[in-house]
Amino acid sequence: MNATSAAVATAITFVWLGMVLAISFLEAPLKFRAPGVTVPVGLGIGRLVFRALNTIEAVFAVVVIVAVAVGAAPAWIIGPTAAAAVLLLAQLAAVRPYLNRRSDRVLAGENLPRSRSHLWYVALELLKVAALLALGIGLLTV
Repeated sequence: MNATSAAVATAITFVWLGMVLAISFLEAPLKFRAPGVTVPVGLGIGRLVFRALNTIEAVFAVVVIVAVAVGAAPAWIIGPTAAAAVLLLAQLAAVRPYLNRRSDRVLAGENLPRSRSHLWYVALELLKVAALLALGIGLLTV
């Protein structure tokens, strides 16, 4: 893999990983523990934050895919690259629309029981973290 493509892919991968860890596993759960933050307020904040995160993630995924493709990456780099992109796509296409519909209902005033659908998002997020970590470490060795 050429040095420029490897450097770009490595930097973006670790920034992406850091953003996911900070927002999904630190900010998201903590906001509901802040004084005065109700479920509707937390959901409203979460929707804005995750919309921004997912937009940046999509851009990062494209940049990493292009860098890996242009840089003639070895096959063992392509796997975690594809895994991270597919996991992000699954979150955006399969889980987020359901979560958005549900949060629309809560924000409209419906009193719904706790949802387990977030567990799917978290499971995909954990797998994506593993893929990004594997990708970043792999890129450091190229």
